[in-house]
Amino acid sequence: MSERVINPRSRGFLFLDSHPAGCERVVQDMWSAVPAPPSAPEGDGPVALVIGSSAGYGLAAAIAGLARVGIRGIAVCFEKAPTERRTATAGWYRTAATAELARKHGRDMLFLNGDAFGDAMKEQVSELLAERFGGRLDYLLYSVAAPRRTDPDTGVVYASVLKPIGQPHRTKTLVFDGQGAPEVAELETAPADGDDIEQTVAVMGGADWERWIDHLADRGQLADGFTTAALSYIGSPLTAAIYRQGTIGAAKAHLEVTARTLDERLAKQVGGRAVTSVNGAAVTQSSTAVPGIALYVGLLRGVLGDALVPPIVQLADLWDQLTGARQLTVDDESRVRLDTWELADSVQAEVADRWKKATTDTIGEHAALSWFHDEVRRLYGFAVPGVDYAAPVETDVPWPEPTP
Repeated sequence: MSERVINPRSRGFLFLDSHPAGCERVVQDMWSAVPAPPSAPEGDGPVALVIGSSAGYGLAAAIAGLARVGIRGIAVCFEKAPTERRTATAGWYRTAATAELARKHGRDMLFLNGDAFGDAMKEQVSELLAERFGGRLDYLLYSVAAPRRTDPDTGVVYASVLKPIGQPHRTKTLVFDGQGAPEVAELETAPADGDDIEQTVAVMGGADWERWIDHLADRGQLADGFTTAALSYIGSPLTAAIYRQGTIGAAKAHLEVTARTLDERLAKQVGGRAVTSVNGAAVTQSSTAVPGIALYVGLLRGVLGDALVPPIVQLADLWDQLTGARQLTVDDESRVRLDTWELADSVQAEVADRWKKATTDTIGEHAALSWFHDEVRRLYGFAVPGVDYAAPVETDVPWPEPTP
C-alpha cells in the first residue's frame, strides 16, 4: 500500500504529481457528460483503435466512443507509472479509470502503454486485433501530441518546436504566480531556424498516422468502409502567428494533406474515408504549452460561458458523423469542423476586443480566471468537486490488464 495525502505542486502549468481519485472522478464526469445515444448500444460494437487516448481530445474520443457508440478495441497512450517519489502521470490514472468504466459497461477495450511511433507497438496492436477482434478494424482515431519522434526506418530522432515562421512573434500571455494571482505578461518567441519546420512536421504531421494505416492495410486488417480521423486544431487569428502560421501549423497542414491522400487510397481499397477533425479550443496539457493560448482560452470562456463546448461533447458529435448516425460533413479540405461555435465572427470580435483591453489590472473583468485556473488543476486531478483532498489516497494504481 502507498497511501498518502497529495497536495498540488506546480511549475507554471506543469504539476509534479497527480491525484488518482481526482483523475478517476474527471473520467466519470466525462462519461456522464456524453449525450445519451438514441438507443443504448447492444451486442458487439464496432472495433476501434484510439491512438493518444489518455489526455485531451484523445481521451474524449475514447470515452465518447465507449459510452455513446459502444466501441470495442484498443487504446494506445504513453504514460509513466508511479514511483516511490512520484505519483503516476495523470494519464495513467485516467486510463485506469476509463478501463474500469469500460469493464462495468461491458465494453471489450484493451489499453496499451508505449511508444505509438514505434513499429513494435504497431505490431502488438495488429496481433491483438487478430487474436481478440477477428482481425478487422472499423475505425482509427489519431490524437498524438509529442515533443519528439524516432523514425522507425532510420533511427533519427526528430524534435518538435513551438515557433513562428519568418520573424519573431510577441504576444500577450497569461501566467499565475505561486499564490495563484494572474498576470498578463508579454512574451517574445524567436522564429524557426535551421530545420525546425521539417523536424516539427516529422513529429506532428501525418507521417506516423499514415504509417499506422500502411501497417494495418499490409496485414489486411482494414474492414470494408474503414474510417479514420486525425484530431486537429486551427484556432483564432489572435494565436495564428504562433500556431496555425507557425511550425505547428506547418505540421497541421501536412496532416491535412495526408488526410486527402489517405482518403483517396481508402476509397479505392476498402470503400473507406480519411478526414481531419478540427476541434474547438480547450484547456489541455498540450494547449497550455502554447504561448498566448492560456489567455485566449480564458477570454473565450469569459465571452461564451457555458456555451463553450467541452471536448467530450465535440467528440460525441464526431462519433455520430463517423458512424453514420448523422451525415459526415467536411469542408473543401476534407476537414470535419467542430470549431464553428468558437470561430463565429461575433465571438472572435468580442474575444479580440477583450484581448486588447486585457492587462494584469483588468484581466479579471475580461477572462474566466477561476474557471481556467481550475481547469488546469483538473488536468492533474485537483480542484475536482466531490473529492476529499485531505484524505490519503492510494497512488500505486496498476495498469489495466485485459479481461479474459
